[in-house]
Amino acid sequence: MSDTHCRGFILSWVACIAAGLSACSSFDAASKRVVTIVSPYRSDVVQGNVVTREQLALLQPGMPRAQVRDILGTALLTSVFHANRWDYVFTLNQQGLPPQLRMVSLFFTGDVLDRIEAGSVPSEAEFVSTLKSKRPSSDIPVLEASEEMLKKFPAPSKRAPLPIPSTPVEYPPLEP
Repeated sequence: MSDTHCRGFILSWVACIAAGLSACSSFDAASKRVVTIVSPYRSDVVQGNVVTREQLALLQPGMPRAQVRDILGTALLTSVFHANRWDYVFTLNQQGLPPQLRMVSLFFTGDVLDRIEAGSVPSEAEFVSTLKSKRPSSDIPVLEASEEMLKKFPAPSKRAPLPIPSTPVEYPPLEP
């Protein structure tokens, strides 16, 4: 190979590498735009015990543990070292929304409820509204047929009723 061919070959390789490296930054920016537009489906993750305002309104200091368990269910966290405390923890992770964390702590003196510590607790209707998925609303077609559309189809034919099979009067014995 001549010296000019080697230089041309090397220059073409350098040009290809430079073009590739300069495209990396624009490819990176374009890939970030594509990732924000097209993202994989992630299902909603609901974990823990849901405690609503209506349930907390039913609790009164002085209630026995069994009655509290009937209202709220079994606590998610109970500790051997803190037998007089029940923690109800709830987390909700939805795609595109910040995760939600709610905690309700119940303190007992002996076998009776002493006090309740809770942050903001939603009502049942508010909680259900957070579970609705954010699907784009599409126009749902009306599922009605006009009289003109119904006339296009033949009237249903009258069929004879199906015969009812006769049942045997005597059954064979179950054991020989």
